[in-house]
Amino acid sequence: MTRRKLFLLPLTLLPLAFGPGNPSAQLLRSAYAAPLAAPSRPLRVFHLGHSLVGRDMPAMLAQLAGAGHRYESQLGWGTSLRAHWEDDVPIKGFRIENAHPRFRPADQAIASGDYDAVILTEMVELRDAIRYHDSANYLTRWANLARAADPDTRIYLYETWHRTDDPDGWLARLDGDLATLWEARLLAPDLRAGKGRNPIRVIPAGQVMAAFVRRVEAEGGIGPIRDRFDLFARQEDGTTDPIHINDFGAYLVALTHYAVLYHRSTAGLPHALRRADGQPAADPGADAARAMQEIVWQVVTAYDKTGVRQ
Repeated sequence: MTRRKLFLLPLTLLPLAFGPGNPSAQLLRSAYAAPLAAPSRPLRVFHLGHSLVGRDMPAMLAQLAGAGHRYESQLGWGTSLRAHWEDDVPIKGFRIENAHPRFRPADQAIASGDYDAVILTEMVELRDAIRYHDSANYLTRWANLARAADPDTRIYLYETWHRTDDPDGWLARLDGDLATLWEARLLAPDLRAGKGRNPIRVIPAGQVMAAFVRRVEAEGGIGPIRDRFDLFARQEDGTTDPIHINDFGAYLVALTHYAVLYHRSTAGLPHALRRADGQPAADPGADAARAMQEIVWQVVTAYDKTGVRQ
């Protein structure tokens, strides 16, 4: 299936760092000073990314949002924004990951203007994506494609996480990468290119995961979740997958998407959901779900780049 890109948008090479006194720091503050208005109706959403989006998380988001929420996606395995854009860069797992009714070619979908929200996801390791896959450039290309189709489309960057066995420490990476990589190396160039107009907002799933894990581990477990590894899938040999989330993790990430997209508290949302294939997902139970919902709303409303009123 062709993934022909409709057109290329010229970009200017830009300095990348935010520093004290740097004009970009002021631009960053001003661009996110005013929150977005809460949506007044169900949304149509497009997810562009890889296995940290997956099929189950968007399906859970749709169940949380209720009737009227619609979505499509284009996924791959560890796929960069560059690979999604360029026809001559292969997308690993393209046919397998997109063999479902929710697939829509990303270039056609985003250029259509059909979506209220476009969610963009970069590959991890994020340092490698920035260094070798020109992340800032391609983030702005995709964002500009959405802006050109409909200037009112809300554009989001889904902040993910790194491997639990990261040599620099999993929580340390989540703490440090938000400002130094996600903001300074991805958001900053796009803000400068567009002078802060219709800035890309952030879905801070990594920050939510860090906050929830700290609470769980401090309390010695909540419900069936004892530590960070209980948010991650199991591999065929029974060991913990260091990067891919299980149903509990997908539920936590879906809650984060819901809070950011709909500007609504996640308190009291259902926690017995289904996967994309219609099978029941593992239920975290009332106590763990309540803790997840509390953490999500705290993080989302404390971080101005979500666009949700603080």
